[in-house]
This record gives sequence, C-alpha cells and structure tokens, in this order.
Amino acid sequence: TEASEGMEEPPLLLSGFQVSEEFGFLLPDPLTELPAPYGPWMDVAHELPQLIMSHQLRSRVHQMPQLSTQHLQGHEELRLAHLVLSFITTGYVWQEGEEGTVQVLPRNLAVPFWEVSQALGLPPILSHADLVLANWRRKDPSGNLDTIITLPGGESLRGFILVTLLVEKAAVPGIKAIVRALGAVLQREEQTLHRALQELAGAIEAMSQALRRMHDYVDPEVFYTVIRIFLSGWKDNPAMPHGLVYEGVSREPLAFSGGSAAQSTVLHAFDELLGLRHRHDCAAFLRRMREYMPPPHRALVEEIGRAPSLRQRVQGAGDARLRAAFNRCVSALAELRSYHITVVTKYITIAAAKAKAGAGRAGPAAGGKPPSALEAKGTGGSHIFSFLKSIRDTTREGMLSA
Repeated sequence: TEASEGMEEPPLLLSGFQVSEEFGFLLPDPLTELPAPYGPWMDVAHELPQLIMSHQLRSRVHQMPQLSTQHLQGHEELRLAHLVLSFITTGYVWQEGEEGTVQVLPRNLAVPFWEVSQALGLPPILSHADLVLANWRRKDPSGNLDTIITLPGGESLRGFILVTLLVEKAAVPGIKAIVRALGAVLQREEQTLHRALQELAGAIEAMSQALRRMHDYVDPEVFYTVIRIFLSGWKDNPAMPHGLVYEGVSREPLAFSGGSAAQSTVLHAFDELLGLRHRHDCAAFLRRMREYMPPPHRALVEEIGRAPSLRQRVQGAGDARLRAAFNRCVSALAELRSYHITVVTKYITIAAAKAKAGAGRAGPAAGGKPPSALEAKGTGGSHIFSFLKSIRDTTREGMLSA
C-alpha cells in the first residue's frame, strides 16, 4: 500500500534493548542491597578494601556459606549479585598482587557467580557492566553520586568509576540521536537527519569534556600501583597464563579478559552508525569485547550495524550541510579517542616509568613490587597504544570528502 512506503522497518525502540531514555546504557537506579539470605556476600563486599589490604579476603571467602542463587529475582537483583560476586572474585584472585595469584576460585564463590553470569548472559569476571554501569547510587537528594561496592584505591578509585559514569551519562543524547538518525535515513528526511547528527556530535564532545575530569579525581600513582591490577583478567595476562579454574563449574581453567573501555557499548554503537571500519586485529578485539556487554546492549549494536547505511545516505545526498554534520561526528569521535590516549599515557605509561624508577611511595596493594605483567597492555589484554592509535586513525579516515 501507498501508506506504508518508506516504512519498510519499524522504528528502533531503545526500551526493547534495556537502554534508558534518561540513563542510556547505565542501569537506572541500581539496587544497593540483596535479599536477606545473601547477607554473607554483602558483608564481605562492603569490607573489601580492608579485607584485601590486610590479606584476609581469601580466608573470609573460604568461610562463606555455599548459597543458592534461586532466591534472586529480576534483572536488578541479578545485576547487584553479579557486581558483588565480581568484586569479591577480583579481590580474591589479586589479593597478593601478580606474584601470588591463585589457580582455583573456590566453589562457594565460583558456582553462584557462574549461575548469575549465565542468567544475565555476562561473563564471570568484573567488567565495565559491573564496575560502572551497575555500581552507582545517589548519596544525597542533591544528586551527588557514590559507588555501591569498592576496592582498594580510595578516592582515586571512586573518581575513576564516577568520571567514567559521567562519560556514559554524557553520551545519552547521542544514543537517542542514533534512533532519530536511523529513522530519518529510512524516511529520507534530511532536515531531521541533520539535526540528529548535530545532537550526536554535541554528545560526543560532551563525553570528551566529562573525561577531562579524570585529572581532578584520580591520582596516576594510585591508579597504576593499586587500582589497575583489580581490573585485570586471566586471559592474555602473563601473570595468569593458564586462566582460572571455577571449582564446581569446569575442570578446565577458563580465561576471561579484564575490564576495558572497549566494553562500553556507546562507542561501538557510534562506530556502527557512522560506518567506521577498524583494522582487522583491532576489529577482532572490539568484537570480542562485545561478549562482555549485557546481551540486549550487544543486540542494539548489531541492529544498528544491520540498518540501512547512514554513511551512504549522506554520501549520496550531495548536501554539504549534511556532510559537514556527519564529519563533525567523526571528528569529535577521533578527538575523544585521541584524548583517551592522552589519559592512558598519563595513568599507565608515565606512572609505570615512575613506579619502575622507585618513585612510587604508595606501593602496590600487596606491598610487593609494582605490577609489570600489563606494562604495555590494557587490562583487557590488548597492546594498548598500537590498539588505541589504530582505532583513532581509522576513525579519522572515516571523514567524508566533498
């Protein structure tokens, strides 16, 4: 029929992908307490920094009762359980630094963590979905934020998590603009498309602004010598070459990557919308990182990738204003990636050099020597500079020429 022309596909609705109009990929108002039977987990989780620093976490975990996950109901309870168990797990594994790692995660932690992970479609390791997306609460009515669960690193860790959260929040108008832009491509509405691209560019620029606050809240020495090891995984990590046996789950060790900014769905969604193509090895790493996202978020990225090409639409329109708006998005994204390289240089490369030179006073959590296994790698296991520079460069190459 005439009426349905141009509407080959129904419009994309964010709510179908567990994406919030207000919070984007952040979990809206996460729960901060689990039901009563899970008190033993919550008690350990709330004392993590002290238990790790005093080398008592492992013995406390061994005393935890074996709890069934069947009393957990609904998405929010499962997300909090995953957050709590992922923090306890990373603390358990890295309590003694990279010298004293373990081969086995005990059954009373491994089995429930595995079950909760299976229920959510998330891996059984601390990821961006836990550390940032589900780990925030309002401290007071005026909107000040705090974390729910924490690790050694004090104010710097709190700052790292909350600044990353603010970057996610700044992206929200851009996420909504994706939906409008794709609708406009289908409808051939150039005016709407132009406005959506301007909104997207503004959001990416706001993300860069939010990221700048890292310098105000996070001490590079504390980040490098104390915090970073707890974000590390047991895949592509020389400190744990064999992975980790999840007792009661698998006899063979399992390997999972540590937390990484590449696990944030936002940039994947923007890349797909703008039709940016990264080099083979980088693209493969990014694709692997999608397995660390909540499945509905991953599905949204794939849906955007399948939509009619915005890039071809802009290229074919021959409209200079449209092309300029598109290029402003690509340029803002390249700038954000450039700035991320600046931050990583300060918090990893320079901090690593200082720690090596013995300038580090704080010393690592375990009081041993500063971590070296991941000197040149990201916590996700990628070779960090070649990776970040490559995706920044391929982003720049995505500009449309007249």
